[in-house]
Amino acid sequence: MSEEGRYRPASLDDLSELSVLFDAYRQFYACASDLAAARSWLSTNLSERRSVIFLAEDSDGVLLGFTQLYPALCSVDLVEYYVLYDLYVDQGARRQGLGRGLMAAAEQHARSLGMARLDLETAKDNAAAQSLYHRLGFVRDDLFHKYSLELA
Repeated sequence: MSEEGRYRPASLDDLSELSVLFDAYRQFYACASDLAAARSWLSTNLSERRSVIFLAEDSDGVLLGFTQLYPALCSVDLVEYYVLYDLYVDQGARRQGLGRGLMAAAEQHARSLGMARLDLETAKDNAAAQSLYHRLGFVRDDLFHKYSLELA
């Protein structure tokens, strides 16, 4: 399987298989399994173009991982950028460079649209992801604190 053929944008035709991966990703972050909700979220994102999703697949077309990008704006720098919110590779397909390939597909897409940057967050204890991001040239922001206000 060629590196070029392994990564591609997702479409609504991928929804069933992608939903299973997305549900597993959410479980990784301690959410309860909810395949219907995962499918609904992805369906809305794809059909309304709220996000861009790239897939990693094997030579038989079986999905092995994904990354999801959300467009964002920075009023300080007056630029558009992407938030790389989700990156997931099926447990059985890890350590094969798929995460790196998905990140490269996301970066190439963002560059092709003239985006200023890719931003992401990861859990403080997710050392594997942090190592990948560091190797890919991402710089950890130590200047700003992240705050959230739960509204629901």
